[in-house]
Amino acid sequence: MNLLQSLHLTMFQWLSAVGCAIMVGFSKTAVGGVGTLAIPIMADIFGGKASSAILLPMLISGDLLAVRHYRRHNNWGYIWRILPWAFAGLIIGLTMGKLVNDRQFKMIIAFSVLACLGILIWLECRKDEVAMPNHWWFTALIGLVGGFTTMIGNAAGPVTTIYFLAIRLNKYDFISTGAWLFMILNLTKVPLQIFFWQAITPATFAFDVTMVPAIVAGAFLGIWIIKWIPEKPFRVIVIILTVIAAVKLFF
Repeated sequence: MNLLQSLHLTMFQWLSAVGCAIMVGFSKTAVGGVGTLAIPIMADIFGGKASSAILLPMLISGDLLAVRHYRRHNNWGYIWRILPWAFAGLIIGLTMGKLVNDRQFKMIIAFSVLACLGILIWLECRKDEVAMPNHWWFTALIGLVGGFTTMIGNAAGPVTTIYFLAIRLNKYDFISTGAWLFMILNLTKVPLQIFFWQAITPATFAFDVTMVPAIVAGAFLGIWIIKWIPEKPFRVIVIILTVIAAVKLFF
């Protein structure tokens, strides 16, 4: 209890954090853009870099639930294509993390996401088939930006959303493939957060443990709701929430 008291949270902040935990669980098993909305809320409570460390174990908890439930739907081919570039982006983000402040973190993430959104909207508006996702440079761009943004702010969801929507995975493959990719990246980030940034502490980990029930509740809510969302509305919902999440990072 002393560890939790050291965080000095008000009742409103606790309730906001629980809401974020529900969004994290929901986003991992249903609509990914919802989880990105939790990033600015947690940053407001804990600060940019601290919130990044606190969110990481929460995200891993959601990843574990998602890969367990959707284990038959993942597409490893797309994961192996993007993963090396994402690891390179992690290293860049790790280095930049010591050079930029919290406000600059948010600006970099927001601009990266909006640039990728421009590509996604263009793809959605095209009537013919677009081969862009098959080009190595498209995968490299998404991987580098995704790895960078997930390292500095856990905000790669909108970036990789561009990739998975562009290659037109169905909603279950979309969720499962994304969950596996982020579980690998998030587990890789844990020692980096501990040993390089010294951001994960006993107090933050104790806080994360208290959030697990809310994450589980959000995950099961997502599993129930996703069954009732058709493919086309699913894509529209993801795009809209991604735009909202990206714009919120400017404020």
